[in-house]
Order: sequence, then C-alpha cells, then structure tokens
Amino acid sequence: MIYGNFAQLYDELFDETLYIEWRDFVVQRVTPDNTILDLAGGAGRLAVLLAQKNYSITVADFSAGMLSLADRHARENNVNIPLIEANMLDLSELDQYQTILCFADSLCYLKNLDQITTTFMKVNQHLAEDGKFLFDVITPYQTDHVYPGYMYNYEDDHHERAFMWQSYADEQQAHGVIHELTFFNQLPESKQYERVAETHFEKTYELEQYLMALTQAGFNNINVSADFGRQKINDQTTRWFFECQK
Repeated sequence: MIYGNFAQLYDELFDETLYIEWRDFVVQRVTPDNTILDLAGGAGRLAVLLAQKNYSITVADFSAGMLSLADRHARENNVNIPLIEANMLDLSELDQYQTILCFADSLCYLKNLDQITTTFMKVNQHLAEDGKFLFDVITPYQTDHVYPGYMYNYEDDHHERAFMWQSYADEQQAHGVIHELTFFNQLPESKQYERVAETHFEKTYELEQYLMALTQAGFNNINVSADFGRQKINDQTTRWFFECQK
C-alpha cells in the first residue's frame, strides 16, 4: 500500500505551505455552506485547515495508516472530520457532496487512463447537481523534463532522521516517472538506524485526454489553470489545476 509503511514519516516531511495553497484555492471557489469530500485526503492536513474555517469536510483515503494520522490531526486541532477508508475507483459506500477535492498528484497514481475515467465517473455520481470537482495533476512537462534526474536529500539537525528522494523517467510508460523514497530513522533504544524504502510510480496524460475523460464523465464548464489558480497554463506548466462543474 502506498505510504503504508511510513505514513508518519511522509506526513512529517511534506511541505506544509502547500496545504495552505490548496486551502486558499478551495476557499476562493467554494463557500463554507458546501459539504466537501477530500478524496485521497491522506493525513487530513488540508481537511483540518478547511474545518478551521468552518467547512464541513469528510476525508476518504485508501490508507488506514494515513486515516489514523488524520484522526490524530483532527483531535489535536479540535475539529470534527469524518474519516472513510475507500478506494477512489469504488465510492459506492459514500454519500453525495456539493464539492469533491482530489489534490497532491493522487490521480497520477492510478494505473491507466481507463481508471482515471472511472474515477471521474464515480466522482460525478457522488456530486450534487451543479456540484464542483477540484483537483490537480502533474503535467507531461513535469514527468518528462523536471523529474528525470531529480534528487532531494534531507537530514534533521539532531541526525536522527534522514530522507533520500530520487526520480527517474519510466521508460515503460509515456509521461511516467519512478520515485525511489528512502527513510533512515534512528531507533531510540539501540541508536541504530532503521531503513524504510518504497518505490512509487506516477503517470500523467496530455491535457486533451483529461478533458475528454471529464466530458465523458459528465462534467462541463471545465477551467484549467496553473500555480494554484493564479496563472494561465503554458508549455512549461508543471501542475494543472482543474475546476469542473457537474
């Protein structure tokens, strides 16, 4: 399960400022009287920020480990956030919502365009009339030009934790990328380091393919932007932000 072995490590190292950017993207487009589902909402960081602004939001995620963290973050911040363990390809147990969110590349972990289309259809089925679907995906420019050869290394000030991230082009997939993530975490008893590693595969598609899948799923009034909605897209846009209406 993606993130299942080191949900807490991943959560602690994720750039918190991005959650603020996603929050503002939502707040500018959705009023607090909407019911919201944060699909693939992970550790609930975005949901907490929105709940603190009086949004009624539910988190659904495939990872029980991430949902456990979401529960902890909600309790630490004294907000009520319903949590549901669910696969985005099967939302049959979920209610209807006025807005559904899906950020942080979550759709890029699906295996193929058919799964993307299926997810769009499931989202549409669980949106109220005139409901909104807000999501983002990385672009082919990101997978083909930015990620290949990318490296990021981190070590905390106390030398108790280190993180290595390397990315490669996936030669088997058009617009595919492979991420090798490795954590070294010092064990308090022995002072030895535990190594935890996972390989993640992401894939994206041409903009026209996303637009066609959304249309097939029943969405209209589709707007695509860059930089959390602040800029128009261009050939070097690294992440597309979608605002779609049922």
